[in-house]
Amino acid sequence: MESGDIAWMLISTALVLFMVPGLALFYGGMVRSKNVLNMLNMNTYCLGIVPLLWVLFTYSLGNSGDNSGLEKVIGNFDAIGLKGLTGDAEALIGVAFFMTFAAITPALISGAVADRMKFSAWAIFVPVWSILVYTPVTYWVYTGWHTSLDPEAIDFAGGTAIHINAGIASLALVLVLGKRAGWPDQAMPPHNLTFVMLGAGILWFGWFGFNAGSAGAANGQAVQALLNTFVAAAAGMIAWLAIERLRDGHATTLGGASGVVAGLVAITPAAGYVGGLSPIIFGAVASIACYFAIQLKSKYGYDDSLDVVGIHMVGGIVGGVLLGFFADASIGGVDGAFFGDAGLVVSQLIAIVSVMVFSFVVTYAIAKVMDNVMGIRVSDEEEQTGLDQTQHAETAYVD
Repeated sequence: MESGDIAWMLISTALVLFMVPGLALFYGGMVRSKNVLNMLNMNTYCLGIVPLLWVLFTYSLGNSGDNSGLEKVIGNFDAIGLKGLTGDAEALIGVAFFMTFAAITPALISGAVADRMKFSAWAIFVPVWSILVYTPVTYWVYTGWHTSLDPEAIDFAGGTAIHINAGIASLALVLVLGKRAGWPDQAMPPHNLTFVMLGAGILWFGWFGFNAGSAGAANGQAVQALLNTFVAAAAGMIAWLAIERLRDGHATTLGGASGVVAGLVAITPAAGYVGGLSPIIFGAVASIACYFAIQLKSKYGYDDSLDVVGIHMVGGIVGGVLLGFFADASIGGVDGAFFGDAGLVVSQLIAIVSVMVFSFVVTYAIAKVMDNVMGIRVSDEEEQTGLDQTQHAETAYVD
C-alpha cells in the first residue's frame, strides 16, 4: 500500500469514528429532553466496548479464514490479540478502519430502543450482540458468502452487514422490549431539531470516509464512491421533502435530515459499483420507500422510536436490491441485470434474506434471555422521570 493510500485510509478511519458522535446528536435531538444524555451515552459506549473486543478477538473471528470447513461459518483466531500484525501498516489500518464499522453498527440500534431500555442492559447487549451477530455476519458477507456465491453477492461498504443487520436486529429488540408508555397516542416530538440537523451534517461528512474509504485506497473507485455518496444523499433529501410537501403540506427539518440518511444508507452497498445518474435513483427510491415504511410501525404496533427499522433496514434493502440491477463492471468489476447479469439480483436477495433471518432470530434470543435474567426495561416510574436522571444521575438542561 502506497503512503498516499495509507494517508487516505487514516483520514477515512477518523471520519467514520466521527460519525458515532454525529449519530448521537442525530438521535439525541429526536428524543425528549429528559432522555438526551442517555442517548448520547448509549452511542458513545459503543466506541468504548466494541474496539476492545475487536482488538482482542472479534477482528480475528470476523476477518481471518479461508472459507473452508468450519471457516465457511466463522473465522479463526489466527489474529487474536492482533497477533502477527505488529509493524504491518497495511494490516493495522484495516483493523482500525473496520473497527469503526463494528462500533457504529450496534450504535444504530440505540435509536430503536430510545426512552425505555436500562443502560445496564444496553451495556451487556452491545458486546454480546457484537460477538454473536455482527462478527459472523461481517465474516459471511465479506469472506464466506463473498467467495462461495456464483454470481457473488456484493456489499461495498456495509449495506447488508451494517444497515440491514442493525435494522432487523432493532425490530427483534423492540418486540421484546415493548412500547414506550403512551405510544402511539401521546405525541413525542424531537426536543432539539438543531441537534438533529447538526448530527445529520456530521453523518453526511463522515459517510465520505465510510463509503469512499471502503475502496481501500486513494483511487478512482474511491472518487466514484464519494461522488455517489454526495449525490444519493442529495436526492434522498429532495425526494423526502417533496413527498412531505405533497402529502402533508409542509417540508420539515426532520424530513430533510431523514431523507439524507435514507439516501446515504441506500448507496452504501453500491457506492463503488455504480456510476452515472444511478445514485439519484438510489437516493430518491430509498427515500420514498423509507417514508412509507416508517408509517407501518403505527399500523403494526412495533415501537421503533427513531425509525431505525424504517430507514436503515428498508434503505439497506432498497440499496442492496437496486445494486443487483445497476452494478457496472466498468466501475467495480461486477455487472448487474441492466448490464447483462441478472443472476446478481438473485445473489443479492439470498444474502439480504439470510442476514435478516439470522440477525432477527439471534437478536430476539439474546433479548429474551437477558429480559428473563435481568430485565431489560426500566420501570414505569423511571420511564416517567426520564433516563438521564434514573440511569445516569445527570440532567442535560439546568434552568
